[in-house]
Amino acid sequence: MKKKLWFRAKTYGWGWYPVTWQGWTATAFYIFYQLFLVALIRDALASRAGIVSYLFLTAIGIAALLAVCYQFGETPKWRWGNKK
Repeated sequence: MKKKLWFRAKTYGWGWYPVTWQGWTATAFYIFYQLFLVALIRDALASRAGIVSYLFLTAIGIAALLAVCYQFGETPKWRWGNKK
């Protein structure tokens, strides 16, 4: 059984872009997570501990988005355009 892809591989470079509503929802969720994170610790970003916390929580969000892209996207590899 072939899985339905939520993300297609980019034509140039490495990475994905969303192609289904599920992929767009995952991308939107990540964007809202980042906005919520900034709003939540905005005042704490003036301290070193706040910056470290922000970077740690951002890394968790990136890892989660990458896990979804790996699970529901094409196999990642460096691409140099369409092969003829």
